Amino acid sequence: MHHPEDRIANRSLNRRDFLWLAAVSTAGLASGCAINPVTGQNQLMLLTEQGEIAIDREHAPHQFSADYGAVQDPALNNYVSSVGHSMVGVTHRPHMPYSFRCVNASYVNAYVFPGGSVGVTRGIMLEMQNEAELGALLGHELAHVSARHTAARTSKVIMSELILVGTVLALSSRNEDWGVLAAGLGAVTAGALLARYSRADERQADQLGVEYMTRSGYSPDGMVGLMDVLRRLQKRKPSAIEMMFATHPMSEDRYRAALVNAQTTFRSDRHLPIHRERYMDHTVGLRNIKSAIEKMQESEKHMVQRRFLAAEGLLKDVLQQVPRDYGGLMLMAKCQLALDRPNRAEYFADKARSVYPQEAQAHHLSGIAKLGMKRYGEAHAMFTTYERMLPGNPNTVFLIGSSLEGMGRRGQAAEQYLRFSRMVHSGEKYQYAQGRLVEWGYVAPSAQ
Repeated sequence: MHHPEDRIANRSLNRRDFLWLAAVSTAGLASGCAINPVTGQNQLMLLTEQGEIAIDREHAPHQFSADYGAVQDPALNNYVSSVGHSMVGVTHRPHMPYSFRCVNASYVNAYVFPGGSVGVTRGIMLEMQNEAELGALLGHELAHVSARHTAARTSKVIMSELILVGTVLALSSRNEDWGVLAAGLGAVTAGALLARYSRADERQADQLGVEYMTRSGYSPDGMVGLMDVLRRLQKRKPSAIEMMFATHPMSEDRYRAALVNAQTTFRSDRHLPIHRERYMDHTVGLRNIKSAIEKMQESEKHMVQRRFLAAEGLLKDVLQQVPRDYGGLMLMAKCQLALDRPNRAEYFADKARSVYPQEAQAHHLSGIAKLGMKRYGEAHAMFTTYERMLPGNPNTVFLIGSSLEGMGRRGQAAEQYLRFSRMVHSGEKYQYAQGRLVEWGYVAPSAQ
């Protein structure tokens, strides 16, 4: 018998899959129950383990690119990865294909996809003070995989008929200026797939996280320190950490629970090391540019509030300090697009491409700038390069169609608009694509 999760495991997850899964009968749902590997209890689950891994492989790369890719410091990435992998063996699902990286984003966050792909931002790496705190952070994310929190919440989304595919595009139709920036440059549905964990999920992940870290040789004081970092940031830098709190609800109770845990259940482990010096040695390069990263955080706050000139001033300071920083260059390119300066946006995006050619997002942003200057052939080259590097973004398909239309290659443009219309079913871009297809005779008017 073929179950809905088999369909997810065998090919890409699309809108039709979600609609089909949302409409399955009650009898079919009984087969969607699974045993939670942590609690041993039945748990509603429409995804097999293979399905979790497939979703992870499809969507995690988009989120990492939206966060400007892994840092270009191999030693730092290797360090984060080594700490993460040192803990995998003590988890409840040690066989999952875990991976760990520090990403170039400046905001404060850490996240995991259901197959075990973990991202830790530069922003949070700067706030932690020792390796035990990093172990607590990674242990917490590993716990979400062990307890299948992300998979369970994705299953609930499917059951509620909340279609994830096209979410970002739907948002972009409400604010087209930032739609190009937010939807076109990164996670297609990756952000939607990052679970908004419940407080109960967070409590369980904290408890499992401290278990994993102590069994890996870290003092439970690392979890206390991490919770203290987060609660202080909530007061000191609310805009830089709001994404983390949107997905990982924080409360004073979590800090107190970590403290009580360290003093009672894990009291005998408090003698274990926190490795402060080792952490400081591995993050010295990051801490040398702390002021630049903090200015990037502030510039993003200004851009959200549409104070683009203020953001530009901060980013000029950033690029004076770190002229080849990929994240800084990309933020400046986005800021220039928002200021309607496509030529300047192109300059910074192309410089970012030269700095980090294997990261996809700069190609996409360069294409948008070139499209804005009606250099359609060059834009088309950028978008096709992006799609080859990071396939699966419907915005790219639409923009390839737009550039082909600008080049006068109507038949090829129609192919891309048809392809886009099969991926996305609402929003201004969809209406535009359908309008062109009707006008050119590829779709009957009654089919709109």
